[in-house]
Amino acid sequence: MTAADFFARWRVRLGYLLAIVVLFLARPTFRSILLGAAVGLPGLIVRAYAAGYLHKQEVLTVTGPYARTRNPLYFGSSLLALGAAFAMNSWIAAALLLLYFALVYSLVMRREERELREKHGAAFNSYAARVPLFFPSFSVSRQQTLPETRFSWSQYKKNHEHQAALGFLLLLLFLVVIWRMHTA
Repeated sequence: MTAADFFARWRVRLGYLLAIVVLFLARPTFRSILLGAAVGLPGLIVRAYAAGYLHKQEVLTVTGPYARTRNPLYFGSSLLALGAAFAMNSWIAAALLLLYFALVYSLVMRREERELREKHGAAFNSYAARVPLFFPSFSVSRQQTLPETRFSWSQYKKNHEHQAALGFLLLLLFLVVIWRMHTA
């Protein structure tokens, strides 16, 4: 098993362990929690928008936010991680969180790229040549051979995207509790 395979399989469970550590290190303030929420909210929006287009293991998704970046879900997650880092108000917690994200998701993205290349061949290579891996492009790439798809709430639900929103809200709630404990 490669490191990419390991992190692809265990990233969520390891993330729970990391959450315990960074919450222990957190020193949130009311202002840091608000700033973190403000930074994280666009991440939730990006993830929700992407999940409404994504048909996992069915088709190569290249429309909607996938016309700007090949990994809009992970880009949205990076904004959530950055928001969490601000909300925690701890350099050590922020460094651990951001380092974990950068290491794990860079490996996972490359692994998923290999799988998509194997499954979709030339169509994926053409798409990858036009659309950046992670940071969104301001210009929209369109593949002329594929029909335009639209955002779908049913696809959003099928992809269980509400779990990301719930997780971020729970994190903020825990930080509020920690903040209140330190100010009491």
